[in-house]
Amino acid sequence: MTKPSLSPRTLQAAEVAFWLVLASGLFLLPDHLTLLGQILVFGLFAVSLDIALGYAGILTVGHAAFFGAGAYTAGLLAKHGWGEPFSGLLLAALVSLALGYLLSAFVVRGANLTRLMITIGVCLLLTELVNRLTGITGGSDGLQGMDVWPVLGLFEFDLFGKTAFVYSLVMVLAAFLLVRLVLRSPFGLALRGIHDSRKRMLAIGCPVDARLRLAYAFSAAVAGYSGALLAQTTQFVGIESIGFNRSAEILIILVLGGTGRLYGGLIGAIVYMFVHDWFADMNPQYWMFWLGLFLIAVVLLGRGGIMGMLARAFKIRGA
Repeated sequence: MTKPSLSPRTLQAAEVAFWLVLASGLFLLPDHLTLLGQILVFGLFAVSLDIALGYAGILTVGHAAFFGAGAYTAGLLAKHGWGEPFSGLLLAALVSLALGYLLSAFVVRGANLTRLMITIGVCLLLTELVNRLTGITGGSDGLQGMDVWPVLGLFEFDLFGKTAFVYSLVMVLAAFLLVRLVLRSPFGLALRGIHDSRKRMLAIGCPVDARLRLAYAFSAAVAGYSGALLAQTTQFVGIESIGFNRSAEILIILVLGGTGRLYGGLIGAIVYMFVHDWFADMNPQYWMFWLGLFLIAVVLLGRGGIMGMLARAFKIRGA
């Protein structure tokens, strides 16, 4: 007997429950608020990559370029006298948006191998640029001396991470709702069509390259926004934020959660970072072996990542 699919009302209740569980971390895990805040940030970063990879079908492995650009934008603003958090996020997103749209002219028109080489090359170039500009970026020591102002002029970023966690939760939720609105709009449906059949979309008159460029720029803006959020809540920007290793890590998180699924990046970040932290505590010397074994098992046993498994188990359709 076929199991009936979940109703829209049930899915909405599950969504609300998901965010309430995240919010409950403030009370249930008060000693791990820094980790929870980073999970939120990297979850949104993975969602930004999913816009390009899972929805638009643009193969990229250098998305940390936009994450780092946003982080350094917010960090430099806070260091040089403008630490207002909301405007810092907005400016960081705009800088990454401009950078993404500029690079999209090269990324969109190439084949998959060309896209890989371009995105890797840009990531490496920006990493070396940040490393060279020691007087501005701090180089390999990282950008320090940031002064982020209290949120709304009332809530200072405390040592316990409470303000940072609540601020991250609210801003990640706001960005996630915006991403969902865009992906469920006619623009988002066009991206799905291009991902499934580029030739068919061209045949019906869809401006494919223009749509892909906008999608890539939008994904870059969300990545920059998440990078700025990490910079503001930690008040530090390390060179690794723009490095290739960060790009590889976020790709692993997305594949683990499931590409082309709205919650794939968030679920992947939760599982990856908790498992990462658990294995590191359990076996500090060989934790990477167990982490790698876990990732291989999930990919081999669960087609489509964790969200793919959940979708098949509960017959959830779409994003």
